[in-house]
Amino acid sequence: MSGAPSRVFIARLAGLAVFDPTGDQVGKVRDVVVTLRIGRQPPRVLGLVVEVFGRRRVFLPIGRVTALDAGKVITTGLVNMRRFEQRATETLVLGELLDRSVTLVEDGTTVTVEDVAMEETRLREWLVAKVFVSRPAKGLRRRGETLLVDWDAVTGFSLAEEGQGAANLLATFEKLRPADLAQVMHDLSPKRRLEVAAALADEQLADVLEEMTEDDQVEILGKLEEERAADVLEAMDPDDAADLLSELQPHEAEKLLELMEPEDSAPLRRLLAFGDDTAGGMMTTEPVILAPDATVAEALARVRNPELSTALASMVYVVRPPLETPTGKYLGIAHIQRLLREPPSTLVAGIVDNGIEPVRPETPLAAVTRHLATYNLVAVPVVDEADHLVGVVSVDDVLDHLLPDDWRQQAADEPAGAQRGA
Repeated sequence: MSGAPSRVFIARLAGLAVFDPTGDQVGKVRDVVVTLRIGRQPPRVLGLVVEVFGRRRVFLPIGRVTALDAGKVITTGLVNMRRFEQRATETLVLGELLDRSVTLVEDGTTVTVEDVAMEETRLREWLVAKVFVSRPAKGLRRRGETLLVDWDAVTGFSLAEEGQGAANLLATFEKLRPADLAQVMHDLSPKRRLEVAAALADEQLADVLEEMTEDDQVEILGKLEEERAADVLEAMDPDDAADLLSELQPHEAEKLLELMEPEDSAPLRRLLAFGDDTAGGMMTTEPVILAPDATVAEALARVRNPELSTALASMVYVVRPPLETPTGKYLGIAHIQRLLREPPSTLVAGIVDNGIEPVRPETPLAAVTRHLATYNLVAVPVVDEADHLVGVVSVDDVLDHLLPDDWRQQAADEPAGAQRGA
């Protein structure tokens, strides 16, 4: 392989851009596929798992890689766009080998795998030749000793392991957005998927669950301890949490609601009372809400919140107190374009647009969709019969309900194509 270094640490490949011979980027490296061999023979590298545009994961044979240097991967020829399907004889290095507990042959010490390195032989074959491991800390040392050893200096890779950690796996993907990490987890084995979920902080797991298929959501939530499952639901956006709860058995959903803080469970109960395909069932209960005596400066400070979606940050909703849904009387909307044109000391009451009709919680999906399209809106307020603001339906909420339930997975499905070689 021209331009390839003699040794490549595989964790460092994660996220590297993959280019074709003309210099166009075709995707990013997400994992390396190897096959474990009998005895202490080092595994043979079969190829790379590459995420191409559209989040489809495809297989790139290692023989098609012409360079692994300068922070990029260069391939020869076209990439087969058939979706990667892992075979029973194959192992994913990042997904399955990192964080493994293995044993040093020399003294029987249990160590943790932090990385592995592959090397090219004289026959132009790539093998996993080295293992970077860490010993547990001893005494007053906060960090254990790290070692780079030959593959045959450790044993235990072929043994099943329960409770495998995920710290090093997550470190390789620390810059991924929640939607991309959700796809990484979907492609892991069920065992590793749950181990990664266990390693994520509640807020991280909440963000990732919001981007997962319903099947993956239910699987992961069902395997968490009930107290933690309730904490994760509290960290999710209320509309997404309600959608997830609606997929559970009623008694399971009720048990989790009882474990949640009342201020977090109350909006979920309200959302669950509405049909899925109504404004009430789709809405979020946490838009940007201000009193009429708030200033433009306050409004702009609120919409700068990086956790807000683009749709929710596009306008603020002006109501009389109380300012939490269900609010006092709904007065209207202040659009961000108007906010940007006004002096910071201006009161939002003076720039309220009350010409946009809100919808009722029972408004069906089709009517909400027409309302958004008619008025070129990215979000629409939802009010009850007493004109209290109860939530907001954004265009992304509508899309989630218009698309098939498994649209996230369909986006990664392969087109018809030939089977990949070994």
